[in-house]
Amino acid sequence: MTEAASLTPVNLITGFLGSGKTTLLQRLLRDPALADTAVLINEFGEVGLDHHLLERIDETTVLLQSGCLCCTIRGELSSAIKDLHARREGGRIPFFRRLVIESTGLADPFPILSTVQADPVLKHHFRLGNVIATVDAVNGGIQLARQRESARQVAVADRLVLTKTDLADKRTTETVISDVRQLNPSAPLWRAPYDPLDAEALLSHGTFELSDKSEMAQRWFADEVKARWRRYGNPLDGLNHSTGGRLSGAGEVHGHNPSRHCDGIHAFALVFDKPLDWTAFGIWLTMLLNRHGTAVLRVKGILNVAGSPAPVAVHGVQHLVHPPVHMTAWPDEDRRSRLVFIVDSLDRALIERSLSAFLQSNGLPDVTTRACPVSVS
Repeated sequence: MTEAASLTPVNLITGFLGSGKTTLLQRLLRDPALADTAVLINEFGEVGLDHHLLERIDETTVLLQSGCLCCTIRGELSSAIKDLHARREGGRIPFFRRLVIESTGLADPFPILSTVQADPVLKHHFRLGNVIATVDAVNGGIQLARQRESARQVAVADRLVLTKTDLADKRTTETVISDVRQLNPSAPLWRAPYDPLDAEALLSHGTFELSDKSEMAQRWFADEVKARWRRYGNPLDGLNHSTGGRLSGAGEVHGHNPSRHCDGIHAFALVFDKPLDWTAFGIWLTMLLNRHGTAVLRVKGILNVAGSPAPVAVHGVQHLVHPPVHMTAWPDEDRRSRLVFIVDSLDRALIERSLSAFLQSNGLPDVTTRACPVSVS
């Protein structure tokens, strides 16, 4: 098996039409941190590279003053990436250690991610990195409610950039953030133009990009998984049972219907009181994503594995399960396993019944799950 550390990470910049994706890309392309990065964009003209151009390599590729290699996508994405790899290996373009892809505003991000993961050639040279999604503070609420692609872009993101906050009033901005948190409770969020944006913060330090010996990565992951329910003393407090385990919180407080997010994209968390059998859980999760992967937009969690003194971090996106990260220590005294799901029209109860039935059929003790609200603060 190819070591993950030897593969080139692929970051995706996504966001709905008019959400500021191009403006973000313009800022990133000037950042010296992208000196060893190749960027696949849709059109040179839209980004406005003239003032930053160092060398035009050919009609589809330019080298910027920052050292970033910028290329336009022609035809299929997989072909464009393979062509970049071939030219890198042949020494026809500067060597790059990271690839960034700009998607179109109407693109569903999941086919792009699956291209990198499933292509028999690409998966031996590239791996998935962080996904960055831009959200329009002025129009984001309407886009998330009416445009399925917008909701899926937000749901899959590892980093969120809320744009145009200087143009939106405070109430509108907070409402959009509430809507975003219904779909993606835990991804770090920047408010542009007020928060500083740099390529290193947005593109690097993804949990599954770093060595499993990295304490920083492990703590970042643990904090992300736990932060959204830490304020609840009782894991059952605030749960709206009538919604089948959907979020209760700001969506209801502000009078919004969380189910309006494009036919039921919602998030929920499960807590497991007892240690889990690692082999059985791994088989079950793989089977779950194989059967319902299209509906499981993301699952992320920290597991208390039977016989292990330290937790194991897991992360899955649709049909893809990332390699587990064996953490060096627990972040605090809480030893419960915790899983956060972001799903599309998939009931929490189905997932709970599936796990319980699998454990019982394999002669293993059942585990008690607790539905835990995901904070939207």
